[in-house]
Amino acid sequence: MEPEVMRLAKRMSVLGLCSRREADDYILKGWVTVNGEVIREKGHKVTETDVIQLSDKARHAQNNRVTVILNKPVGYVSAQAEKGYKPASVLFHPKNRWEGDTSGIAYDPRQHEGLAPAGRLDIDSQGILILTQNGAVAKQLIGEHSEIEKEYLVRVTGTLIPNGLELLNHGLKLDGKELLPAKVVWQNADQLKFILREGKKRQIRRMCEQVGLKVIGLKRIRIGKVRLGAMPPGKWRYLGDKETF
Repeated sequence: MEPEVMRLAKRMSVLGLCSRREADDYILKGWVTVNGEVIREKGHKVTETDVIQLSDKARHAQNNRVTVILNKPVGYVSAQAEKGYKPASVLFHPKNRWEGDTSGIAYDPRQHEGLAPAGRLDIDSQGILILTQNGAVAKQLIGEHSEIEKEYLVRVTGTLIPNGLELLNHGLKLDGKELLPAKVVWQNADQLKFILREGKKRQIRRMCEQVGLKVIGLKRIRIGKVRLGAMPPGKWRYLGDKETF
């Protein structure tokens, strides 16, 4: 069987080296080699057997890019401003930096360049939202094959159908597609804990509606190994050098 041929930028993204946009930039700057040869053409094609490497300049550029952990309050949208609501990124400002940030990273206005949310959180939900300049981090969190867990505390009202908890864990469909298995348990009389490995639009709210419950409060408290902890709503901190998702 012939090996699959694809654009270099796509292959770099698949390998988790960077995003496709970053790949195109690195290629034009001469920061990418294929089998030891510097490539400067964005349309260059490769196969799975080709050895792709980033130069020290590319790695330095990546290392200087920041990832921000924000406790998004209710009333902010995750990405672009809409219907008069502000994007959560406006909270990334020195005055909102959490006093408990131990990263040692200095704030720089240039950190706003290319800073984008890696995932979403509904306007009426709160909790941990990741903003990053690093395409590799974004791919890790929201890429097609991401296995990163997200943990939520969900306050509900209503009456759960007899097999509702079992269905929440596995057996529901959204938009005609079966959902991946989840981990859902009661925390107390009116609060559930959800652990998901996918993030369809308004997924938890729609899941609950199918089993007789209505969500009245939703807070994301963990993404992978990174927890929200004691950071208050509206505050943010940097992802530390030794932290990983």
